[in-house]
Amino acid sequence: MRVLELWRYPVKSLQGQRLDAVDVGTQGLAGDRQWALFDRSTGYGLTARRVPDLLFAAARLRADGGVEVVLPDGTATTDDDVLSDWLGRPVTLRAADVERGPRHYEAPDDDEDVWDAFEGASGAFHDSSRIRVSLVSTGTLGTWDRRRFRANVLLDGSGEDGLVGSTVRLGGAVLDVLKPVSRCVMVTRPQPGGIARDNGVLKTIHRERGSTLAVGALVPVPGRVAVGDALTPA
Repeated sequence: MRVLELWRYPVKSLQGQRLDAVDVGTQGLAGDRQWALFDRSTGYGLTARRVPDLLFAAARLRADGGVEVVLPDGTATTDDDVLSDWLGRPVTLRAADVERGPRHYEAPDDDEDVWDAFEGASGAFHDSSRIRVSLVSTGTLGTWDRRRFRANVLLDGSGEDGLVGSTVRLGGAVLDVLKPVSRCVMVTRPQPGGIARDNGVLKTIHRERGSTLAVGALVPVPGRVAVGDALTPA
């Protein structure tokens, strides 16, 4: 398998940036999930599980290493008041290197009738401490739009499920592939670019794939990864 696309998502649950090449470190792709929006009244982080509107804004890194949020109307901002007005709740944009304590995120269950909070990883705002890079193949996706699954690495080919428990090299980085990625209601959410709400996606994943799709890895050896790089045994 080879790298077909690379994606980073600077702000959790917002649209991300497609890259030609990127440095991959112990926290994942440089700039990936380094910021998140938090509700100031509850202290919970927001995700598109609970707030689907997040998927209609985008995040991009600035030249100075900071981030800006691009709202659906094209406004680029980091102002908490502007972001709060957009979402209709008091929110603040926080960086992972500042938000060091336990992170709890709003999350409905799959039927969306009830919701609870889950605790995410330390460091970058990943859901799991065992996933810093996510990989999925075109063979696994089939006709599904890869944007629903927000993987960092799209591989041309198939067979990533069989990598779980192995160590692989991707470009200059070495990855320990630790687990399949569990899927939730987020994959059913509508997104820009004609992606409609589709509850059947999650039902199919539950029924045919044991509720997982894509694989997650840690990065014991950082390095640079580029489109076209081959995935090989380490």
